[in-house]
Amino acid sequence: MVDAEVLEKLEASFSKLEAATECKSLLKKYLTKEVFDDLKTKKTSLGASLLDVIQSGVENLDSGVGIYAPDAEAYTLFAPLFDPIIEDYHVGFKKEDQHPPKDFGDLEKFVNVDPEGAYVVSTRVRCGRSMEGYPFNPCLTEAQYREMEEKVSSTLSALEGELKGTYYPLTGMSKEVQQKLIDDHFLFKEGDRFLQAANACRYWPTGRGIYHNDKKSFLVWVNEEDHLRIISMQKGGDLGEVYRRLVSAVGEIEKRVPFSHHDRLGFLTFCPTNLGTTVRASVHIKLPKLAANKAKLEEVAAKYNLQVRGTRGEHTEAEGGIYDISNKRRMGLTEYQAVKEMQDGILELIKIEKGM
Repeated sequence: MVDAEVLEKLEASFSKLEAATECKSLLKKYLTKEVFDDLKTKKTSLGASLLDVIQSGVENLDSGVGIYAPDAEAYTLFAPLFDPIIEDYHVGFKKEDQHPPKDFGDLEKFVNVDPEGAYVVSTRVRCGRSMEGYPFNPCLTEAQYREMEEKVSSTLSALEGELKGTYYPLTGMSKEVQQKLIDDHFLFKEGDRFLQAANACRYWPTGRGIYHNDKKSFLVWVNEEDHLRIISMQKGGDLGEVYRRLVSAVGEIEKRVPFSHHDRLGFLTFCPTNLGTTVRASVHIKLPKLAANKAKLEEVAAKYNLQVRGTRGEHTEAEGGIYDISNKRRMGLTEYQAVKEMQDGILELIKIEKGM
């Protein structure tokens, strides 16, 4: 059972959400009085309550989703809230559905989506992973952050060939190096208000860091939102090359670091939008004609389950008419299918842009 103080905060949070008529988050949509009353006194074995799940969405009423899982058990214990949100976000992944086993598919089926280099500025494929045996950010101790960083950095330092590179711990990093990595779109920024409200930034910068290979085409973020964000990227539209590099890297890391996986939900992550394959394949793309009609751009994107964001990702604007467009669905389909969906959608967008 949760204590009286937490219960009081939960009641106040629920009242605030109820009163927020402008709020459009999935949390607001699915946290009914009935669900709230059912879950408000529950606690995971690591001590996480419903407050840990909803506090980011309550503090940031402009959230799109509004909930995080403080630990793996939260997905099961607070399922009456997580399940409908997962179904809504992942376009029909119902509570009786099983996420398929990992399948990266035929790596040769992916192409350069823009061989002339007229539209696509850069291509990126990333996935999130959690280390087995550790909770997510809000429940981690400072000692666990250090322990995880040590395990991951020693694993990454052993990578060879194209993946060989350097690990940079955030602790002790100079402001210049930090700014350079942020400007290159490599490093996560400190102080994301959605993560801070979810209690995901404690002991900062302990246990956080970034690895990149010598060519800067392969990156790993350590303990930002997820334990690991594994990223493959490069200039231009060669999705095939980017995807193959990611698949190779995930295989190498997995040999040494076991990942947290759930039979029904796939790979487990801190945010329910990233469950399942956890794969987000994206391009930075210039579509000046389509962008002049944002509704048309959104309409075509939705048809292919694509998400349109600003240049620097979620909650940002498009700079110089450059959009970040990615696959939206990560559950109920394989890694191969998720990336293929993005490839098909981008090829269609370029075709429409050319024809305008």
